[in-house]
Amino acid sequence: MGKNTKWKNYFWAGTLAAALLVCRLALWRLPERTVAWAEDTVPKRVALTFDDGPYPNLTRQLLDGLRERGVKASFFVVGENAKAYPDVIEMMYEDGHLIGNHTYHHVQLTEVGEEKFKEEIRMTNAVLSEITGETPAFIRPPYGSWNKKYEEELNLFPVLWTVDPLDWCCNSSQCVYQRVVTTVKENDIILLHDCYETSVTAALSIVDSLQAQGYEFVTIRDIFKKSGTKPQKNVIYMGIDDVRRNYE
Repeated sequence: MGKNTKWKNYFWAGTLAAALLVCRLALWRLPERTVAWAEDTVPKRVALTFDDGPYPNLTRQLLDGLRERGVKASFFVVGENAKAYPDVIEMMYEDGHLIGNHTYHHVQLTEVGEEKFKEEIRMTNAVLSEITGETPAFIRPPYGSWNKKYEEELNLFPVLWTVDPLDWCCNSSQCVYQRVVTTVKENDIILLHDCYETSVTAALSIVDSLQAQGYEFVTIRDIFKKSGTKPQKNVIYMGIDDVRRNYE
């Protein structure tokens, strides 16, 4: 074998070894890059909730808009309204939204006696159970007023909110929209009311804006499912972070 041939063989052997080393280093680092990419693409969660409905026209309009956007929300309904518009409750249920209790007459529960407290909740549960075949698991007490000592007997979990744009005193949908999108953050629970046209219009704009920012809309039930946990008694849930603190 000549010197030139010998050196050529050394050269190609060295080149091949270097190439193999580069490939092994690249493969060794690949899982780290894959994990980092996966973490970056995990959507931010936020819950959109509505109180006081259903209302025949506005709630239907809202449901149509949410369906078009593939969004699930949580509706805390007033019993007497649910009884008056069972078809709207059926639409909510068929679309996969969470339906919760908001008392029968929208009363401040801490201002009534024990029997009235329980009656308001049980009457609403009965109406919703008759329409959907399911008994609500969650309640949003009007004005955020709740008495924990009745939880065991009533078997409901109270859920409040972390973002309240005070939509009932906003005179435009833009007002509601700005108050939400400028303050909302990951794991917030947004409070709105489907009894105001401004709020319904704002809600759909809020969805469009937050979806464009990478937010995923979840129901209150989804929060617990995604964390793989069950609600606990004697805990009032203000936001998604409360679920994480108590269960994850």
